[in-house]
Amino acid sequence: MVKFVFVTGGVLSSVGKGITTSSIGKMLQTRGYKVTVIKVDPYVNVDAGTMNPYIHGEVYVTDDGGETDLDLGGYERFLNLNLPKANNITTGQIYQTVISRERQGDFLGKCVQIVPHITNEIKRRIRFVAAQSESDVVLTECGGTVGDIEGLPFLEAIRQMRLEDGFQNTLYVHVALIPILDITGEMKTKPLQHSVNELRRIGIQPDTVIARCKRMIEPEVLRKIALFGTIPEDAVFCSYDVASIYQVPLILDEQGMGRYICKRLSIPQRRSRWSKWKRFIQSVENPRFEIRVGLVGKYAGLADSYISMNEALRHAGAACEARVSIEYIPAEQFETDTTKVKQLRGFDGIFIPYGFGSRGAEGKIRAIRFARENGLPFLGICFGFQLAVVEFARNECALEDANSTEVNPETPNPVIDLMPEQRGVKRKGATMRLGAHKVKIKKGTLAFTLYKAEEVFERHRHRWEVNKEYWSVLQKHGLVFSGRSPDGRRIEILELPDKFFFFASQFHGEFKSRPTKPDPEYYGFIKACLDRKAGKTKAEF
Repeated sequence: MVKFVFVTGGVLSSVGKGITTSSIGKMLQTRGYKVTVIKVDPYVNVDAGTMNPYIHGEVYVTDDGGETDLDLGGYERFLNLNLPKANNITTGQIYQTVISRERQGDFLGKCVQIVPHITNEIKRRIRFVAAQSESDVVLTECGGTVGDIEGLPFLEAIRQMRLEDGFQNTLYVHVALIPILDITGEMKTKPLQHSVNELRRIGIQPDTVIARCKRMIEPEVLRKIALFGTIPEDAVFCSYDVASIYQVPLILDEQGMGRYICKRLSIPQRRSRWSKWKRFIQSVENPRFEIRVGLVGKYAGLADSYISMNEALRHAGAACEARVSIEYIPAEQFETDTTKVKQLRGFDGIFIPYGFGSRGAEGKIRAIRFARENGLPFLGICFGFQLAVVEFARNECALEDANSTEVNPETPNPVIDLMPEQRGVKRKGATMRLGAHKVKIKKGTLAFTLYKAEEVFERHRHRWEVNKEYWSVLQKHGLVFSGRSPDGRRIEILELPDKFFFFASQFHGEFKSRPTKPDPEYYGFIKACLDRKAGKTKAEF
């Protein structure tokens, strides 16, 4: 029978539930168990697609076109999985389904209520994922914190699953903060006690508690958590601060959490195999080189806006035995003071990420021009790809007023324009070009050198594209379109062969990057940064 693990959090959000959930999955994976992971988000949005990254971090895109919570990216990276959009469940989805069924007459004669109708739909979706994935263990992270009013239906649903699936088939893991007072250096358990008590009030008794703390908790603190949490001492673990998030599953397993979970769920105690994971961590912890990357973006005030990109850069760095230091630079500063762009000379490479709208666009264009004209390795993703086309059109093709119609709808030279099938679209939710699409790569190009294939599948999230009317003039002046859609209608990759490394893609390679298998375009960029820093005349791949 499939086993269910539910992870809840107390006191405050961003306490590390996602990393804990991924770490539990990793401990089970290294023991040969098949796992899948669900993220429950209590917000009323149907998905994350219409949210500003400053509100909820990046929007993570799945192969099947889901615009999901960024935690799904964490699960995929840790566990080397490709999860479907069904693995992100929101309040909006639940109520949308239940109300639709009520309108169809599925509940005729009944008063539709939170219990049982909403909770039944939550359980149905969790069990649907379990059945589709054919996993041994289904991990479900409950977003938000215990006590949030919007999360109560989800907690009630997982409470009911204990009754329906049995004690040995369900496990409640609670993650809560143990703060350390600056004045006394004392570890305080009271916040954790309160969140455990709130869970009990709802009807859930945690089976295990993970204390989030700056350092390993003291034995007396562990005993106190066990006593007031009404759990055995061997069911208390500590997730303390480490240099890399990828160390967390190892430190928890060393404390005995993997063995405890297997025992508690009545599954065989298999030997864990960590050798490959440890080699990756070793490459992260002991780099031979270090490079600085300037990320010029619109959402530079929140690192989580670019979390998949950050991790993809670090994955590539690990493969190159390099520590990648990322500096987040607000693009607008290059618009208010154009001389500031010269500060980019101090970086080993320039990275231009995704974005929407006009804010910061001109600053990004100035950064791209500086990288191109000064031979700095450059990588552009999505909007960064589009603005690289705009910059080249303006400064190399003499189309001085070239622009994207997203930035300036009245531009006389729309080198980037809305895709034809998007022109009649009025609804904003889930209507972009989304998910994995095939990309055909031209032989003899840098793209072919990096990907070592003529066809790849990459994930997309965009409405605008390179305007076909300008393909000829752009190519005439030296821009190479090395990747296209199979029907030839869309440009997917561009490069400048005469530059040290100038590469951009319409797709998001970061969504498929993994710790032990970096994405090719990110790897190429980091390798080029290292080669240039080493004084080489050209990047070597």
